[in-house]
Amino acid sequence: MKAILSVVLAGFIPLASVAADGSTSDLIQPGYDVELEEFQWTHRPVVVFADSPEDPRFHEQVERLMQGADALRERDVVVLTDTDPAAKSALRKKLRPRGFMLVLVGKDGGVKLRKPHPWTVRELSRTIDKFPERLREVEERRGG
Repeated sequence: MKAILSVVLAGFIPLASVAADGSTSDLIQPGYDVELEEFQWTHRPVVVFADSPEDPRFHEQVERLMQGADALRERDVVVLTDTDPAAKSALRKKLRPRGFMLVLVGKDGGVKLRKPHPWTVRELSRTIDKFPERLREVEERRGG
């Protein structure tokens, strides 16, 4: 299934988003063998679920995320995908999606947002930028 997802993703991710080594980039990763705890205090996982890799909402969401990859990286976002309900991944067991779902998880491991339809990077960025921990990060980077 992972190979199928890679082929599906490679079919519509813009060439500019492909890393020098030919991978689709470090932003989007399959989430089948992932535990959210791996990202606690280092990254903000955005988990994109669908019941099939052919779901048009899944394609639209991944495309939107790749178009705003730089803004997401700046906010320490990692995108995890799961399009196989039969695999019963740890992400599915924990987050319990129904069909297409976008889930934003904070660095603290808590679910911050659930959406049953694709979101833009701008909408995600605005949400993340309101988090107290994000406000602290911005202040630290400014040297304040």
